Amino acid sequence: MSSKQDELLQALHDVHGAALTRFVAHMTHDGAFAQDVVQEALLRAWKHPEILAQSDDAARAWLFTVARNLVIDDRRSARYRREVSTDVLPESGSVDETDSALDAWILSDALSALSPQHRSAIVGAYYLGHSISEIARKEGVPEGTIKSRLHYALRALRLSLQERGATQ
Repeated sequence: MSSKQDELLQALHDVHGAALTRFVAHMTHDGAFAQDVVQEALLRAWKHPEILAQSDDAARAWLFTVARNLVIDDRRSARYRREVSTDVLPESGSVDETDSALDAWILSDALSALSPQHRSAIVGAYYLGHSISEIARKEGVPEGTIKSRLHYALRALRLSLQERGATQ
């Protein structure tokens, strides 16, 4: 395209662009789509330089006709017919708590199968977040005993969970 045609296209946009955008936005109620249509209409004018050489009124009529046809074509398209526009969002899915409730029940059952000393060591260390020394002080036993209880309690818990089919 020559610089003369560039100037004519720019002038066409400057003179008719705003009115064309308002026209399409009024038809579609979608400002972003209106801008796309105007851009496409101007692109088509650029591909047909003879339009740029016409009188101002003839070029305006051609642009508005092209824009109107682009909107009609879009509204007839399968894409548009399948789209549903709404301000109301669909319900969001709820989280299924069944698995976590079942896991908690199985774990609680497996913990109840442990000896009170083993259960106390696991609950203190893993659920209450107490240190080995805190548990030992509370139980009134040496720290080595708590370490040993935790070791054997975890083994027993693993076996108990395997019996219930929760682990492999």
